Amino acid sequence: MSISIWQLLIILAIVLLLFGTKRLKNMGGDVGGAIKNFKSAVKNEEADKTTDSEEPKDK
Repeated sequence: MSISIWQLLIILAIVLLLFGTKRLKNMGGDVGGAIKNFKSAVKNEEADKTTDSEEPKDK
């Protein structure tokens, strides 16, 4: 059983009616910001790991 394009359009219309375009735009921006922060945190963590492994050990 696959979903047709008409069913997807009906679902999209219902979501737009329930939430409105302004709220959906704000939610999209929030999700985008969260993804951006997550990516930067992962990048910083990887940079910290490579910096730690490159430091000489005193033992």
